[in-house]
Amino acid sequence: MWDEITWRGLVHVSTNADELRELLAGEPITYYCGFDPTAPSLHLGNLVQLLLLRRLQLAGHRPLGLVGGSTGLIGDPRPTAERTLNDAAVVAEWVGYLQQQVSKFLSFEGDNAARLVNNLDWTAPLSAIDFLRDVGKHFRVGTMLKKDAVSARLNSDAGISYTEFSYQILQGMDFLELYRSYGCVLQTGGSDQWGNLTSGTDLIHKAEGVSAHAIGTPLITNSDGTKFGKSEGNAIWLDPAMTSPYAFYQFWLNTDDADVIERLKIFTFLTRAEIERLEGAVAAEPFKREAQRVLAWEVTSLVHGVAATEAAIAAAAALFGQGELSALDDATLEQALRELPHTTAPASSTIAQLLVDTGLSPSLAAARRSIGEGGVYVNNVRVDDEASVLGGSLLAGRMAVLRRGKKTLAGVFAE
Repeated sequence: MWDEITWRGLVHVSTNADELRELLAGEPITYYCGFDPTAPSLHLGNLVQLLLLRRLQLAGHRPLGLVGGSTGLIGDPRPTAERTLNDAAVVAEWVGYLQQQVSKFLSFEGDNAARLVNNLDWTAPLSAIDFLRDVGKHFRVGTMLKKDAVSARLNSDAGISYTEFSYQILQGMDFLELYRSYGCVLQTGGSDQWGNLTSGTDLIHKAEGVSAHAIGTPLITNSDGTKFGKSEGNAIWLDPAMTSPYAFYQFWLNTDDADVIERLKIFTFLTRAEIERLEGAVAAEPFKREAQRVLAWEVTSLVHGVAATEAAIAAAAALFGQGELSALDDATLEQALRELPHTTAPASSTIAQLLVDTGLSPSLAAARRSIGEGGVYVNNVRVDDEASVLGGSLLAGRMAVLRRGKKTLAGVFAE
């Protein structure tokens, strides 16, 4: 198992590698990953952890999925500024959403059945005095100051509050509680959480005199170093209401050649042989984008199911005239159109004006010229008259696909 996850690039940093290799090859262990409800959905970075939890469970180990009802009330320190503290009722609602999402990736049956836990269960009853006496005494301020997340904030104009400074103690206490209650000996998380992960391993060593382990996975970036996440404003959410299955599929389909093999290793359960075959295909015939199509199918099916993936593929094909738009369900069509440049306009609007409103043409004169040249389509039907109006060319009575040329698309929603 250790060789498998290292080959897949899932280990950016870890505690003792030789001990982890032996641990994962031996009798089933209990391990965990925590997810804080700082938003109503998990996202792309969390998916790395969910799939690592699943891989280890498939290998026979016992997962604990922790949703942080208490740590979510604080939030781990961001590099630049304090988080906005969310209302307790909102956080409690988000805990439920995240628990449902975590549950989709784990099995709750069999000898290594998963468990869901909430750190509010053991944090809420704890008094401040007990917390300081029983847990705080094991932490040294000098060590806490050296943690990357803390030192970055100390060197920023914003500084850091005692609230966020204490976050690492709470996460360390989680690991200790799970060790005592379930024999949990391994925690996984993003490499940017390494300081918080080792707070737990250090606390267990000091409080119990035993060794525990941590694995920090790499942060997901493009080959140009671009990150994905809430703070960057480009998060890919797992909730279909926040990132539609169509947009989710398109995200993976648009993966750069330089990134696609790494993504296949991390985000799919394809075998090494199949991934190496696809790596060869990228090198020999990159224009076919076979690896991207496989990646998009595999990940979208894992997260949203096969039916939603097939609907996303059908929508993409239909938009470009390779399928029947009328065969798409209304929700999928709307998802697809909202990912395009789009406008809302009366049904009496001219097609020429809609070309301008959606940005497909720079001016009415250019729009009319495109129509006259036979290069404009509404719902894949060529527009022949420069004075044509949207009129009855509506799908589901309220939507239309506007296309100029072969590949330039926009959506129209009737008022």
